[in-house]
Amino acid sequence: MRANKLPLKPFEIVRNKIPLYSVDAGYLIDSKTGYIKINRFAATTYEEFKKKLRPMVEENKIEKLVIDLRQNPGGYLQAAAQIADELLSGEKIIVYTKGKAYDRQDYMSGKPGLFERGKLVILIDQGSASASEILAGAIQDWDRGTIVGRTSFGKGLVQEQYDLSDGSGLRLTVARYYTPSGRCIQKSYDKGTAAYYDEIASRFKNGELFKDDSILQKDSLVFETANGRKVFGGGGIHPDVFVPLDTSGNLDYYFGFANFIPEFVYKNYSRFSTKIDGYKNVAEYNQGFVVEDALFNDFLQYAFSQKIKQDDAKLAVIKPKLLIQLKAYFARQRWQQEGYLFVTKAIDKDLQKALESAQ
Repeated sequence: MRANKLPLKPFEIVRNKIPLYSVDAGYLIDSKTGYIKINRFAATTYEEFKKKLRPMVEENKIEKLVIDLRQNPGGYLQAAAQIADELLSGEKIIVYTKGKAYDRQDYMSGKPGLFERGKLVILIDQGSASASEILAGAIQDWDRGTIVGRTSFGKGLVQEQYDLSDGSGLRLTVARYYTPSGRCIQKSYDKGTAAYYDEIASRFKNGELFKDDSILQKDSLVFETANGRKVFGGGGIHPDVFVPLDTSGNLDYYFGFANFIPEFVYKNYSRFSTKIDGYKNVAEYNQGFVVEDALFNDFLQYAFSQKIKQDDAKLAVIKPKLLIQLKAYFARQRWQQEGYLFVTKAIDKDLQKALESAQ
């Protein structure tokens, strides 16, 4: 970006393929702990995952791994099953499908995996669905790792498409996904379609996203893991370690400012690009780059110009988080989403709890 510099300069644009990656990040949190963020399950996800994991295992000899599936809506079942196979030892059921007129089909692990031993944590939240729940459910049911976060979405339907003579298609739901212990991933439609789609909002209203004890489990939906631990059905995957949704620190006021950070950074990145390019990697950047007072004040003035009201008392509370977000978005311009995630790990309460669980 040239930031309104004159004169105009012509560029020749060359058409090329633009890859859409499904693994946002893969880096070492410390010398023995790896972190991999998967934003969806696509045709290339398994290969992307292995590309990130292999050097962690073979070169760095990691002993712990955190796989982040938060806000991952799912996608290819096969990709989730292949990743599960890298984490589970021996021949084990990863997931199975079954319907009224649809024979049971098992998806199994079997081949040697890259990380069959070592401490494993899967991060999920209310936006984790479908293939994300398949992976988390398999890891939980076989007691292979710890599931941390909030109860997942609860989407586990198998659909088949039938082509019609006029060129259109018909998609029919033919089966459901079940975890190895027999839990149905799909949440109920019993209260109607509207209630089904409003269910996440209902969780917010009734407190399920803030207190684990507010979630009512039915005794009839109790299942057991391989080691005899109780897990619950009824739709979605309930975490082993619950982390409440973060509502600290004047969230409405914070998000008022935070909404303008991406645009501000985009417009001002050229002022700092030379300095940022001087860092060898995002870890060095994270250690060395400081959002100084002048830059922060420029951002505040920009936010105030967008009709954000000034409240010094509230601003003092949210300033530390805003500073990290500004720093993270500058990192994102240079190192994409991996840069953003590397910087924000300092204020990521879900991730901090995951790391505690891996001890």
